[in-house]
Amino acid sequence: MNRELIVRSDSNAVDFALLKEGKLIELHRDENDNNFNVGDILIAKVRKPVTGLNAAFVNVGYEKDAFLHYHDLGPQLSSMLKFIRRVSTGKLRDYTLKNFPFEKDIDKHGSIKDVIKANQSLLVQIVKEPISTKGPRISSELSIAGRYLVMVPFSDRVSVSQKIGSKEEKDRLKRLVKSIKPKGFGVIIRTVAEGKKVAELDKDLQNLLVKWSAMCKKLYKAPTPSKVLVELNRASSILRDVFNETFTGIYVDDETLYNQIKDYVHEIAPDKESIVKMHSSKVPLFEKFGIERQIKTSFGRTASMSKGAYLVIEHTEALHVIDVNSGNRSNKAKNQEDTALEVNLLAASEIARQLRLRDMGGIIVVDFIDMVRAEHRRKLFDHLREEMKDDRAKHKILPPSKFGLVQITRQRVRPEVNIKTTEEDPSGKANEVEAPIVLIEKINVELEKILKGSQKDKGIVLNAHPFISAYLTKGFPSIRSKWFMEHKKWIKIQPRDAYRYLEYRFKDKHGKTIN
Repeated sequence: MNRELIVRSDSNAVDFALLKEGKLIELHRDENDNNFNVGDILIAKVRKPVTGLNAAFVNVGYEKDAFLHYHDLGPQLSSMLKFIRRVSTGKLRDYTLKNFPFEKDIDKHGSIKDVIKANQSLLVQIVKEPISTKGPRISSELSIAGRYLVMVPFSDRVSVSQKIGSKEEKDRLKRLVKSIKPKGFGVIIRTVAEGKKVAELDKDLQNLLVKWSAMCKKLYKAPTPSKVLVELNRASSILRDVFNETFTGIYVDDETLYNQIKDYVHEIAPDKESIVKMHSSKVPLFEKFGIERQIKTSFGRTASMSKGAYLVIEHTEALHVIDVNSGNRSNKAKNQEDTALEVNLLAASEIARQLRLRDMGGIIVVDFIDMVRAEHRRKLFDHLREEMKDDRAKHKILPPSKFGLVQITRQRVRPEVNIKTTEEDPSGKANEVEAPIVLIEKINVELEKILKGSQKDKGIVLNAHPFISAYLTKGFPSIRSKWFMEHKKWIKIQPRDAYRYLEYRFKDKHGKTIN
């Protein structure tokens, strides 16, 4: 399984595309003016506690105050507040916590007004970026993520990722981490730590302690609000979370970014440093890897799958609804139940991809094609869970209901990726139309279906708008030439001036429309 990270830079932002076997599975955009990234730690000031919500609004320097719920304060809030007071006034210069006297944990069922007050300074971490009209969501239970470990200040707990299945491996990792863990810091062992030696874990932990010390030094006389620890840039963050031995290439078109990423890969996986490549071709980076095409065909209201099946994705204020359609798909060798299962399994894979690609969060309801047999519904459920296993966002999937509905909840920490795929109609007959590349994909799917049917040995003529006709026949090899090489069938293309831009019809040699 090959994975590639494609990094495109321009003056305003950096785009990151993660490919799996050449297929786009994640797309991120890092705006230069985004000052509130998930993982950033700030010294902030409490604006006012609100007893009715058992929460506080906190000034973090954003146009809208951040929201901090009592349950996000962390049990060791009192210890953290004492630590901030001492460090910010210069009374404490030992940041290791080994000699720091901890306070009693706050009551987990307590009231916000009893633990924090207006104008009080505290350390907070961004857990959800500003979305729509809401300010950032924050937590004062801090965590600093590394490659193999996540360090939690003011804690002594050691826990292991649930994705590590072996109990023996979990016990081994816990034992190793407890032997190297400094007093006053908890540790969460990440999935990628599986099989790693103590030296690798210790190196990661020491890097995290260096970050912690650098952050604490900034607290001395720091203005509020201000940022004291910056999360890695998005490229390094993605690599830290998903990088493994399956990565075969990282391509970058900006020299500064190239050097940053090369240095980071050298740090986490020296033997893989050679896969970082500088792109200097005249062909734009996203075009070379077919990403622009995939963006155009993946972000519309409908998402096509193979053999004519497709998804319809609708967004409402409260949730997302995905409808699975088989299209005009037919399979004489199978009964209706088997066909439904085949389409549903195909759809489950595409839905898992779409959720990551669009970064859809909240409640997602999927209307799969109805299946009568319980074992088929179970197979679909297991397949969907397996396909979503690599999704880094926290999620939960409920088994299919008797109506064929599957409910998914997925964590949302950033605004959803929403890319406009329509374009201005060049013929002037409509305001906007689908991008031409989407139309070409539809024509490809329909032609494939026709050639597999009874029409295969007869003449086939495609009638289309002159713009589309020219696009299909220009250059070498043209799209029509590729059809001939793939299907061993020459398709006649007839331009029609009267057709609308997106209008096309397949006809036989007698002029009869092929359905």
